[in-house]
Amino acid sequence: MMNIVGQLDFGMASNGMLADITGQHLRWFDRWLKGKDNGVEKDAPIRIFVMGANVWRNEGEWPLARTKYQKFYLHSGGQANTRDGNGALSITIPGEEPPDSYLYDPRNPVPSNEMGMGAFDQRTTENRPDVLVYTTPVLEKDLEVTGPVKLKIFAATTAVDTDFTGKLVDVWPDGAAYNVAEGIMRARFRRSADDPELLRPEEVYEYEIDMGGTSNVFKAGHRVRLEVSSSNFPKWARNLNTGANPGEDAAPRIAAQTIYHDRQRSSHIVMPVIPV
Repeated sequence: MMNIVGQLDFGMASNGMLADITGQHLRWFDRWLKGKDNGVEKDAPIRIFVMGANVWRNEGEWPLARTKYQKFYLHSGGQANTRDGNGALSITIPGEEPPDSYLYDPRNPVPSNEMGMGAFDQRTTENRPDVLVYTTPVLEKDLEVTGPVKLKIFAATTAVDTDFTGKLVDVWPDGAAYNVAEGIMRARFRRSADDPELLRPEEVYEYEIDMGGTSNVFKAGHRVRLEVSSSNFPKWARNLNTGANPGEDAAPRIAAQTIYHDRQRSSHIVMPVIPV
C-alpha cells in the first residue's frame, strides 16, 4: 500500500504512528489528567519520521545530541541560474569566485509548487533564470540530515527592501527534485523582527535564513541541491521591493540581486548531519 504525500510515496511505515494517534493522546491524558500509572513518562520524548529511509524513530532530544553540523558552500563560475547552470555545492571553502546574479520581478514571482504538506518535483521552478541552483556531486553513501537547517548568504540588491529564499532539495537518480526544507528572509527584518531597517542599495549584507527542521536521508546515488531566489508565491507574499509596508504600495519595482560566495563572503547552508 502506498502513502503518497504531495508527489512522493513515503511507504506504509509513514502511517504507523497516525494509525493510533487518538490512542496515544488518550494514554497521555490518562496519565497526566487522571493519574493512571500507564508508563507514558517512560516513552521517548521525541518521535520523528525519517524521510528517504521512510521509518519512524524514537529520539531522546531535539536537536539530536549526536548531530554534526556541516557547512556546504555555494560555488559557481558566475552562472548558477537554472538547474543547467554551473552552480555547485560542496564542503570545500570557496576561493576567489565570481558572484551570481538574477533579476527579481514581483510581477512574475517564482511560483509555489508546494502549497500544502508533501514533496513536489521542483524541476519546472529550477528552469527559471531567477532561481540559482547549487548541487552536490552524486552521493557515494547515504547522508542523513535531521534537525534545524540554516542558510547563510552574503547578498546585495538594488532595492531598499527585498526578500531572499532558500530551498533544500533531494535530487533523485532520474533527475526528479523534491523539496525537503525551505525558508525566507525579508531583508528589512535581517537584524530584528521588531526593529525593521531598510537597506542601502548595492551594499553587501549578511543574511541568515531559518529553513526549519527536517529529517531526510539523501540516499546514495542522489544529490543534495540548494535553490536560492527571492520569491515563493503565493505561499509567501511578494516583496514589491519598494520599502513600503505591505498593502501600502501597488507599484512594484524590479530588483537586481547578487549572491556572493568567495573566501571573504562564503555563503553556505548549515546542515545537521547524523553520523551513521
